[in-house]
Amino acid sequence: MKYVILCYDEQAVTQALSPEDDAAMMSRLFAVQKKMADKGKLGPVAKLKPTNTARTLPKGAGAMVVDGPFAETKEQLLGFYLVDCEDEDEAFEFVRELSAAKTHGTGSYEVRPIELFLPAPPAA
Repeated sequence: MKYVILCYDEQAVTQALSPEDDAAMMSRLFAVQKKMADKGKLGPVAKLKPTNTARTLPKGAGAMVVDGPFAETKEQLLGFYLVDCEDEDEAFEFVRELSAAKTHGTGSYEVRPIELFLPAPPAA
C-alpha cells in the first residue's frame, strides 16, 4: 500500500536551527531514508521552500494569484515522503524513526494512504 507522510513543523523553529544542528539532523534523516530506499520502499521525497515563497490561486478567482500562506496555525507543511509499505504499521515504524532523528521536539507527521490518480488518455 502506498502512503504519503506529510511533515509539519513550526517554520520558525526549523529556521532557527544552527547550520551545524540542521546538517546533523539532515544526516540522521538521510540515514533513515536510506534504510527505506535500500528496501525499495521509498519514493519521492520533497522539502518545501519556506511559506513566504508560496503563491495561492483561490478557486473562482480567475487569474488572481495571492502571496503567502494563510493558515492560522503555527505548524506548516514543510515536506513529504511517498512510501510503499506492507501496511500502516510499517509506515508508522518509518515515521517513528524519522521522529527520533529530529533534534527538536516540535512538529508532527501525518500518514495517509493514497490512490494514484492517472487521468484518462486524451481523446483522439
